[in-house]
Amino acid sequence: MTSRWIWLSSQIIHRIWFRASLFSLLAIATALVAIFVRPYIPSNWTTSIGADAVDNVLSIIASSMLTVTTFSLSTMVSAYSAATSSVTPRATRLIMQDSTTQNVLATFVGSFLFSLVGIIALSTGAYGESGRVVLFVVTIAVIVLIIVTLLRWIDHLSSLGRVTETTARVEVVTIEAMRSRRKRPFLGCRPLNDASFDVPATARPIFPSAIGYVQHLDTGGLSAIATAGGGQIFVRTIPGQLTGTNEPVAWSVGLRDHDLDQDAIRSCFSIGQTRSFDQDPRFGACVLAEIASRALSPAVNDPGTAIDVITRAIRVLSVWAEPVDPALEAEILYPNVHVPPIDLAGLFDDLFVPIARDGAGIIEVGLQLQKALRVLSLYDDDRFRQNARRHSVEALGRAELQLAFAGDRERIRRASEAVRRT
Repeated sequence: MTSRWIWLSSQIIHRIWFRASLFSLLAIATALVAIFVRPYIPSNWTTSIGADAVDNVLSIIASSMLTVTTFSLSTMVSAYSAATSSVTPRATRLIMQDSTTQNVLATFVGSFLFSLVGIIALSTGAYGESGRVVLFVVTIAVIVLIIVTLLRWIDHLSSLGRVTETTARVEVVTIEAMRSRRKRPFLGCRPLNDASFDVPATARPIFPSAIGYVQHLDTGGLSAIATAGGGQIFVRTIPGQLTGTNEPVAWSVGLRDHDLDQDAIRSCFSIGQTRSFDQDPRFGACVLAEIASRALSPAVNDPGTAIDVITRAIRVLSVWAEPVDPALEAEILYPNVHVPPIDLAGLFDDLFVPIARDGAGIIEVGLQLQKALRVLSLYDDDRFRQNARRHSVEALGRAELQLAFAGDRERIRRASEAVRRT
């Protein structure tokens, strides 16, 4: 239910240039603050502290930070390339949003600008003798910050862009999106379980102005429009779905000025060229399946990663079976807006169809998949049981076509039978 502007702001905050710019401005302000503080510093402190050495220290920081920043950028680009080639291009965005990497680069760039501004101000005599003391103390603090950041960066480089680390990041963001959607399956609106039945015949369509994926839905904004217009809005396209300009993303009923409200309703649907993790748990499921499929390709031949993804898939889907406060789940914040739910069967398909298809000829992957489906079938939810049994039968059929050894086929049959008996 995050508003569109808050969502856009969060997208900007996670960009690497935003944090680097913020640290740079802070560094410049810190370098200049000594000019204003110098009247309060005793002049005899300059000699006792040894603030004359600040010129050389700033020169060292300026030259070294430029080199370190260039090296870090090249390392970051290499990690992006590694994730694209060995994991999936869809996971690269998560690495780009890594807070540790952004903080490291922002610290290095900020330290470089701090030293540069300090050198310029010293050469113009803006600091004076007392101002040198303040600059010297701040420079010592910057050096400590650089050392701590370098140590963190060295430790972080060992996992940046690696398959396991990237897969774990995808799992975390997918679980977060799943848990958020599990608490409010209809985004705080009224349920629209069957659009063809619930949408009145008098509803008027709202067509989008762009072709792409719905990345974010501002249900609060839709509610404000519906309330002000004295009508209702029925959402057809939820985050993660592809939409075109020739099919409606929503319908409006009873709005006093439908033509005027159309543009406002369209603006509540943020449409982009790619899908987003925020309100779209199925996208995270698709990315996990992509990682497993790439690992199972003949060029990579890494069934262990596929088995790891299957285990993570259990944790992702189990979120949908977590107990939720019934009052919170049923709470309707926006009664004038109707939203369809996420299809649980679609989530199962996103996760398990690619793995069952690409791992059909690998016995260890097939057995792990059947074990995972058995775990999911034991949840006290008929939808879990039905989908787990369906995928067990489908995976068995694919495996029987690919496995050449009769003993392997028999092992898969027994594992599938255990799923059907739950």
